[in-house]
Amino acid sequence: MSGTEASLAVSVFLASAVEAVEALTIVLAVGSTRSWASALAGVLAGMTALAVLIAALGPALTSLPIGVLRVVVGGLLLTFGLQWLRKAILRAAGLKPLHDELAIFAAEARAAGAAGVAPGELDGYSFAISFKGVLLEGLEVAFIVLTFGANQDDVGLAAVAAALAVALVVVVGFVARAPLTRVPENAMKFAVGVLLSAFGLFWGAEGAGASWPEGEAALPFLGLFVLAAAWLMVRDLRRGLPDLAAAAS
Repeated sequence: MSGTEASLAVSVFLASAVEAVEALTIVLAVGSTRSWASALAGVLAGMTALAVLIAALGPALTSLPIGVLRVVVGGLLLTFGLQWLRKAILRAAGLKPLHDELAIFAAEARAAGAAGVAPGELDGYSFAISFKGVLLEGLEVAFIVLTFGANQDDVGLAAVAAALAVALVVVVGFVARAPLTRVPENAMKFAVGVLLSAFGLFWGAEGAGASWPEGEAALPFLGLFVLAAAWLMVRDLRRGLPDLAAAAS
């Protein structure tokens, strides 16, 4: 496995694991509070919708000329990665609350308990919330798998990495029957933001006709550059916190 393939697999695995943890928290909350059968039916329906979407979009994406594909994928990954990185920087600087799966689980459970009991065998609330959670979080996984895989002409590797991450999270979560609070999700989100941004810069520039020194060997240095820039932002924001607190008081 080349360095680029390893980077692709790690990026997809981490991003997929983060999204799977968030979807699992939602399913656990409605399933344990209301109806496991209806929650799992929503999961199945969400996964089916994702499979149809991937089957429809995958061939269309891979049919693009490689130059156009890299510009499109690079731009999308850079936009997507910077969104992750922005939130991660704000969390690390103390300007945004850390992502807390236990708090999210409690909020979802309270909402599920307050929704009332639905008549019939199928609990519509459990089904709808599970379906929405799996579909929305799964769309991000599908986007990453398709963009990474299509650009490297290795959708299979990206799909395997995503499947391993999701399977690991699901097995651990349903054995524990509790939110995965020990997963370093905030650190993982920071890492994914750095990786997606670095790949977006690399592929976007290549698609536009630029060439990087030493080709794919430049990717680790680009990632280190993005990481260093992000931590400088965190440091500067932390230094500004006392001034913000003083101004607020």
